[in-house]
Amino acid sequence: MTVLEDLRYTKEHVWVRLEGGNIATIGITDYAEKVWGEVVHLELPEVGEEIVKDEAFSSIESTDEIVTDLYAPLSGVVIEVNEELIDTPELVNEDPYEDGWIIKLEISSKSELDELLLPDEYEEYVREEVIGTEEDQPL
Repeated sequence: MTVLEDLRYTKEHVWVRLEGGNIATIGITDYAEKVWGEVVHLELPEVGEEIVKDEAFSSIESTDEIVTDLYAPLSGVVIEVNEELIDTPELVNEDPYEDGWIIKLEISSKSELDELLLPDEYEEYVREEVIGTEEDQPL
């Protein structure tokens, strides 16, 4: 499992990269894409759409036809969607932290960032709460 040091995370396996100012890029974690399986379709929000923290903003369908809602880690207005995912949703699996990003958001409140998990906190959460492994075992 890859956890990048420059990101923040949610317990719902969504990552956030602050790009500067009030702009954040959002996607799903490496752990999520492995567990949920090969992505075959995404429902993307519209540019200009306002999303609210902890509410569904997108959904992902995997090859086993399971649809998973993605919950917004922050509130704000969508300023860009990764339109490459429309024709090549597998980018989420191939490169979840770069080419597989989902949306860019102009965030409403930077204080919401403080509620997100730091990389070591996310890794510990996955290890202990989700997988149930000991600290010295690889993920």
